[in-house]
Amino acid sequence: MDLTEHIAMRIRDLRNSYGEEGISQGALAKQVSTTANTISRWETGTYKPSIEDLEKLSCFFGVSILAFFPTEEESDVDSNVTALLRAAKQLKPEDVDELRRYAEFRKARSLYEKGQRPTRGRKGKPSS
Repeated sequence: MDLTEHIAMRIRDLRNSYGEEGISQGALAKQVSTTANTISRWETGTYKPSIEDLEKLSCFFGVSILAFFPTEEESDVDSNVTALLRAAKQLKPEDVDELRRYAEFRKARSLYEKGQRPTRGRKGKPSS
């Protein structure tokens, strides 16, 4: 399953399991400022939602933006992550939550854009 199919499945699953009876595509569209047709196309994988759309969906459903991406095994924690965790211990809970959301957004954006952008510069020449 490719990334677009995985995202489509997660949107459909979250929408169908929302509340007791799910939420319609039209109602969800209003909540995230788009159209029911767009929601339908996201769910079928015809359209790939932007990272900003995924952020709106994650806020609406109350899930991490990473919920739209396949899980991966985490490797060893490097020194930058350790330093970040040390600094986060000194923050207020609401600041830690904001930091977590930002980190999740950045990771999601990285996963989303991986391999999607052309390289800078001309072929064979270093980018500036």
